[in-house]
Amino acid sequence: MLLLLHPVAALSWRTFTVHPSTAIGIAALGAAWALAARRLPDARPTPGQAAAFLHGLLLLFVTLNGPLHDLSDVYLFSAHMVQHLILTLAVPPLLILGTPGAMLRPLLRRPAIAALARRVTTVGACFALFNVVLAAWHLPPLYNLALAHHPVHIVQHLTFLAASVLMWWPLLSPLPELPRASYPAQMLYCFLMVIPMSVVSIYIAMADTLLYPAYATAPRVWGIAPMEDQQYGGLIMWIPGGVFFYAVMTVVFFKWSARGGDDTASAQVDWVPTAS
Repeated sequence: MLLLLHPVAALSWRTFTVHPSTAIGIAALGAAWALAARRLPDARPTPGQAAAFLHGLLLLFVTLNGPLHDLSDVYLFSAHMVQHLILTLAVPPLLILGTPGAMLRPLLRRPAIAALARRVTTVGACFALFNVVLAAWHLPPLYNLALAHHPVHIVQHLTFLAASVLMWWPLLSPLPELPRASYPAQMLYCFLMVIPMSVVSIYIAMADTLLYPAYATAPRVWGIAPMEDQQYGGLIMWIPGGVFFYAVMTVVFFKWSARGGDDTASAQVDWVPTAS
């Protein structure tokens, strides 16, 4: 397999295109994490946390480069929906699980940051911010703008990641100062999270016109017509996205049951996988 540094997407199963902006951003995020970890001699990340963060960075790199990125940008709307699901549902929880609360706590020493953090990490704020960002970027004017202008596309992905970290916060917060929601609230949160995503998905899947014209002129892959591609994309967001939240809700229920009905969800890192 060839590794290419290439600013323009080109579909090839024998090459892996790397977009410098993503590589630089991911490397900077990893360097910031490593630097912060070195400054915590008494509370360094566990091997499980380090593994979670590293896997999050690797998944982010693979999602924003290579064949999936090229399919998403140039060829298939449905591939773009797979990319968006990974960016919102898979990468952020790994990054949160891999970040000890002690690493974030120094930021809260600044009153303005602490006040803002308390506002945006409430259950209601996390729910609203994530779903507004998700819905807005899938409206045809903004989505088509992102396809046409790469800097806007970068902003789209950055806002997805930021909003998704907030979306996961009530479920995985590592900071008692910005606590997780109670287990019953987490289950209700997951149940309600399905609704806005379903509305956006149905809007896309059931549309009788092509919402994103850029894909109409794209070279056809696997014989998928543009309207079929759009319908597949809506279904990908709708079904796997909904099932995912139901699965998380089930996990939360069993965690709640294991604690004997204690509603409090602690901020200890009980979701972090142990190192192999």
